[in-house]
Amino acid sequence: MGKTIGVIGTGNIGKRVIQIAHGFNMNVLATTSHPSPERAKSLGAKFVDLDMLLKESDIITLHVPLTAETEHMISAPQLAKMKPTAILINTARGKVIDEAALVEALKKKMIAGAGLDVFEKEPLPMNSPLTELEDVVLTPHIAFLSEESIDECTYICLENVEMFIKGKPQNVVNPIS
Repeated sequence: MGKTIGVIGTGNIGKRVIQIAHGFNMNVLATTSHPSPERAKSLGAKFVDLDMLLKESDIITLHVPLTAETEHMISAPQLAKMKPTAILINTARGKVIDEAALVEALKKKMIAGAGLDVFEKEPLPMNSPLTELEDVVLTPHIAFLSEESIDECTYICLENVEMFIKGKPQNVVNPIS
């Protein structure tokens, strides 16, 4: 309690993380490509630029897609701005973080730790320097996996089939014109 979480990306997952953070009475800073006062109010977050988020947050969590703009958005300069007590969490895409820079920052105790569910190369190579660090928690791109998430996926699949049969497709990825 009393900690500040920095949420990078406020789409569906980032929004849920913010809701959970409120349950722990956390101060929420966020950065997004589409900030607005209305969205900040509805989320209960303060939108700031990336530099301020990095400097002020105790926990930083990434929830952005991998694009040309987000690739290595967290690299040596950004890691240097973080508190030495900060924890970095990545459940977004591996290449959003420059892993070599992260390894250096952790070895030099520039930040306190990291939790990574995604990696620049997957599966994570057995000889990755990340596996040798004590202040890192690594999961093999399955952090979402729980009994509840499997139930939810099953429910969504069944609902999609039912709606398709009724002629009202939902969650369509590639619509046919």
